[in-house]
Amino acid sequence: MAVANTTTIALPAIVDLDALDGVRDKLIDALESGHVVVDAQGVERVSTNALIMLISANETAHRNNFEFEVAAASQPMLAAIDRLGFGANFAGIVKG
Repeated sequence: MAVANTTTIALPAIVDLDALDGVRDKLIDALESGHVVVDAQGVERVSTNALIMLISANETAHRNNFEFEVAAASQPMLAAIDRLGFGANFAGIVKG
């Protein structure tokens, strides 16, 4: 469903410490303006810190009364979420 003021942020293939600053900066800007969709279909590897950042971004979005979702999460990302025990944190935000 399309929502007004939606920003889509595509995650890089490798979401590690080197990629976090760029993703974080995009998220900060997007979380101030509306609905945020994080496109995770191309993720091949994701760090624990990146997943924690996405959980935090979801909490920020809700405080700002905006929706937040992770769309089309790749199998490697879903496996990392499961392996690290973050399933409950992502249950409401992983779509498609």
